[in-house]
Amino acid sequence: MTAIIQRRALAGWLRRGMVFLILLVLAIFFALTSDRFFQGGNLVNIAVQNAHVIVVATGMTLTMLLGGIDLSVGSVAALVGAISAGLIARNGLPTEVALGLGLGLGFLLGLANGALVVYGKLPPFVATLAMMGVARGLTLVYTEGRPISGLGDTYTFWGTGKFGTVPAPIVLAIVVVVLAWLLLTRTRFGLHIYAIGGGEETSRLAGVAVNRVKLLTYAISGLLAGLGGMLLAARLWSAQPQIGVGLELDAIAAAVLGGVSLFGGVGGVLGAVVGALIVGVLANGMNLLRVASYPQQVIQGIVLVLAVTVDMYTKRLENR
Repeated sequence: MTAIIQRRALAGWLRRGMVFLILLVLAIFFALTSDRFFQGGNLVNIAVQNAHVIVVATGMTLTMLLGGIDLSVGSVAALVGAISAGLIARNGLPTEVALGLGLGLGFLLGLANGALVVYGKLPPFVATLAMMGVARGLTLVYTEGRPISGLGDTYTFWGTGKFGTVPAPIVLAIVVVVLAWLLLTRTRFGLHIYAIGGGEETSRLAGVAVNRVKLLTYAISGLLAGLGGMLLAARLWSAQPQIGVGLELDAIAAAVLGGVSLFGGVGGVLGAVVGALIVGVLANGMNLLRVASYPQQVIQGIVLVLAVTVDMYTKRLENR
């Protein structure tokens, strides 16, 4: 019995602590191989460049804890970024109104994903894959395949400005993460997300409003995807029609690397943040070492496979 308890405790430690160990090892490796890695400007650059990934990965974490997934986040980010930019550059709306409408659009697109899952009875993979195609197509139609510029200083501030000495994207990412952490750990809604991920039918029998929780969770994911898209547009000073391509993979990788189980019910938003930083540190370090882009994709894929392998192995250990 003691050996079983010790094995399960070790598995739990691996699940919680491995992500921090991976980040530490990567940081030490790149620090030893490049004298520019630990420069203050480079570390801030990593955080700024991955602020939108952290925001989107937060929403992805919520859907994965629920036992689902959201493959549409990259396309939703592109569509919301394009429309919010167009409302300013083409229609002359105030920035605050355009940003609010953009967030509302992201929320509605996420709600549509939830409706397809809840009422259409579609698997989350299929429902969000369909939305990925629809949102990307609408983005190309709206932009006519061309960037939308002329966003104004108020819009671009959120991508390039600062609150004192702290870049605005970092501040915004921190606010999103803190709110999501409070939602998951201090509210009944967060408890219900974990419960549904651990067993949907059991949760339903226990009186949890499963359909409502699913709808709102996917809606929140869509809202955060839209926010991430506007962050990207603000940082690039324009809404690019191909913005956010592959963003869903970065968000999934961040969540999985951070210990969020692919089976639902296990993990947290703080781990996903560290996972996003691992993705960012890996990309930044390989750029400093002048690794070509194609090998970078291979290395990132290997790291993700290893993370999933550890996740499945530790889950089996905990269940023995």
